[in-house]
Amino acid sequence: MEEQSTRKIVRVVQGQSEHAERRVVTEYPLRLRVNGRDLATLVCSPHQLNFLLAGFFRLQGFINNLDDILSMGVCDDYGLAELRIRTELPQRLQPTLTSGCGTGIAFNLPHNLLDLSRQRPRSYSIADLFSLMKDLQSQAEQYRSHGGIHSAAIGDADGLLLYAEDIGRHNTFDRLAGEALFKKIELKDKMLVTSGRVSSEMVAKAARLAIGLIASRTSPTDKAIELCEQAGISLVGYLRGNSMEIYSHPQQIDSTICD
Repeated sequence: MEEQSTRKIVRVVQGQSEHAERRVVTEYPLRLRVNGRDLATLVCSPHQLNFLLAGFFRLQGFINNLDDILSMGVCDDYGLAELRIRTELPQRLQPTLTSGCGTGIAFNLPHNLLDLSRQRPRSYSIADLFSLMKDLQSQAEQYRSHGGIHSAAIGDADGLLLYAEDIGRHNTFDRLAGEALFKKIELKDKMLVTSGRVSSEMVAKAARLAIGLIASRTSPTDKAIELCEQAGISLVGYLRGNSMEIYSHPQQIDSTICD
């Protein structure tokens, strides 16, 4: 399935109208069937679904590595992903619709993110952070061509390691987590930058990966700030040009002023 299509539109500029064409993103509902059970429907972009699926199940706590996926297949015509995983699903799952484009889905599974706050102290360079955000922007060609796409990237002092884009902010995190599994990339203490708002669900996903810093071009929510404070994650918002706002753990970022 194509990631984008062309639609005829009427463009109005200063009161004058004309017929034109506009490329638009594809909104792809993907139904998940796991171990013979219907689980959820993800609304996503249709590319590299193996990364998306592996990351989704990793961040929901259903798998720890690729060996936990016994089989995985996607039928494009019916929008169906059929998986068999090593772990049995809990009998009762409570799906929670979360905020954000694409209606992110999370399940209330027992886990303790607060244990991550006892990791060794981290240190990040402002210059490295600005460089990573610049790399994210340069990769986001699809966004500039027709809009409607969120992007995210993971990197470190050596530069960008992983990049993902999707119509859903939450899906970009899942894609990064899945690609890291396939490429055997360790994500502990890495930096994650995103084009969209940072919500508590996204912080929870990052904490599962032991990410040490999250930065966005826009704002975080109050719950995202609270969770980052508890999990030992530095949270940066409004990272644009040569400025930023640090919402949690500024002592982990070099060259910041801390009382």
